[in-house]
Amino acid sequence: MSEVKFFLVEGRMLISHDKMPQWWKFRKEVRALKPEHAIEKVLSELGSNHKVKRHHIVIERVVELKPEEVTNQQLLALARLKRWVKLE
Repeated sequence: MSEVKFFLVEGRMLISHDKMPQWWKFRKEVRALKPEHAIEKVLSELGSNHKVKRHHIVIERVVELKPEEVTNQQLLALARLKRWVKLE
């Protein structure tokens, strides 16, 4: 079984491409098994949150992070969980 790792994904996204186009930089920390999965997660989140099409997102860099380099406290808390409990 593969170990889940932390990745930093950096890039640019084109916002309001029809009126006044602007390129915004982004940095996202995500958990994934492979860099390809981290890219897919970031594309999905940016498209969902900002209504940006995938062809308006440019991934410039994907770096694997050590746990002590992660700044997102929610990701660290999620990594520390031993098991999930579903409440109904």
